[in-house]
Amino acid sequence: MSSELKMIIDQVSREKGLDRDILIAALEEAIKSAVKKRYGVRLDLEVNFNDAKGEIEVFQYRTVVEEAHDKETEIPMEEAKELDSKCELEDCIGTRMDISALGRIAAQSARQVIIQKMKTAERDLIYEEFKDRKGEVVNGIIQRYGRGNVIINLGRTEAILPTSEQISSESYRRGDRLRAYIIEVKDTQREPQIVLSRTHPEFLIKLFELEVPEISDGIVQIMGVSREPGSRSKIAVSSSESDVDPVGACVGMRGSRVQAVVQELRGEKIDIVPWSPDPAKYIYNALAPAECSRVIVDDSNLSLEVIVPDDQLSLAIGRQGQNVRLAAKLMGWRIDVRSETRYQHYQDPDYYSLLEISVMTENIADKIYDLGINSLELLAQSDPDELTQETNLSTELINSLVEEAKKLIEEKKTGKEDALAKETDTSEETGTEKEDLPKIEEEAEDHESQSNFAQNVPDTLHEDLEE
Repeated sequence: MSSELKMIIDQVSREKGLDRDILIAALEEAIKSAVKKRYGVRLDLEVNFNDAKGEIEVFQYRTVVEEAHDKETEIPMEEAKELDSKCELEDCIGTRMDISALGRIAAQSARQVIIQKMKTAERDLIYEEFKDRKGEVVNGIIQRYGRGNVIINLGRTEAILPTSEQISSESYRRGDRLRAYIIEVKDTQREPQIVLSRTHPEFLIKLFELEVPEISDGIVQIMGVSREPGSRSKIAVSSSESDVDPVGACVGMRGSRVQAVVQELRGEKIDIVPWSPDPAKYIYNALAPAECSRVIVDDSNLSLEVIVPDDQLSLAIGRQGQNVRLAAKLMGWRIDVRSETRYQHYQDPDYYSLLEISVMTENIADKIYDLGINSLELLAQSDPDELTQETNLSTELINSLVEEAKKLIEEKKTGKEDALAKETDTSEETGTEKEDLPKIEEEAEDHESQSNFAQNVPDTLHEDLEE
């Protein structure tokens, strides 16, 4: 039996990857708990695993007294002398207990404690192993599904691939081998929860690091990544050595390296572009395969206005705006893409007057402007029926455009008249003040003359009286 217990400990230690000392400590704790439950919780016990004999030894310690009143903690002097003739009062004597009579219930309790201790030890061991592996790519086998999440077996433990981190276009089957990126390791009460992702941008970087030696060696650096998982991605790369082409290194011979990444992502398209510190050159590369005619850079607002040939506009924007959206994410700048024709339209101030109409869009304005109607006045004078035929727009829309153009012109005219009238009133008030000024001056002069006359009258009378 003793050799069997030792063999079980060694076997569990190998299978679970647990330290043998941890298992022995769990076993000792379980036996101590079972003995206390069977004989009393106040017992002072010491439990040891005798490795040489392969058995558990339990010792009970009691204090030597003249007369024992508590059998759990005290031993009479007479009984103690039989065990140790040299013992004295207040000494502590240990006696070995026979645990063979613990019974089935105590054994079951010990078993539960051992299982719990093993689970705790295993959980701590797994957490210690994976807590520093955040940001790594791991391989696993799809085990099962649970509430939309995919449970992946990593060998010693399981990981979860949440719905939010799954690529929507992918389908997962039980037993398939899968690669994923560790984004989080949680220390929970039940077991460490390892959260995986296949949509994270760093997952793409790690896959290229595995496939391209120049990246792992530090010769080629990935400067930026933007992804729309399952559909398309862009990565910007640069090289620290002039004789190493960063794009060619990532593509590989006949595209072997990039194809390996594409296969792992199950068909996701990947654009590899050269990085540049110059925003104009960077966006030119990022919008490839579309060609750019002109780039206007606004460093203060981190925005770019990109002008492309008319036949390259749809290519630059991409399907549902995907190409320019990925380029904007890659650079972290705001990007406005315009065709050369529209850019020329924006140089004309009258083109902006057409956009003042609430229902007017740039596309509609371009159509109307190309017909020679380059102002609100010309639009208001246009025949709605002819305009409908030439632009292929709905009659309702054309009528609303013409009516609103007339209304805007009338509002501007009324505004000008009001401003002119206000200006005229101000001028008249100013003119009246100027006309009244000479009269006031004349009155002042008359008043002054009358004052002088009043002052001179007494003097004149005085002179006449003297004569």
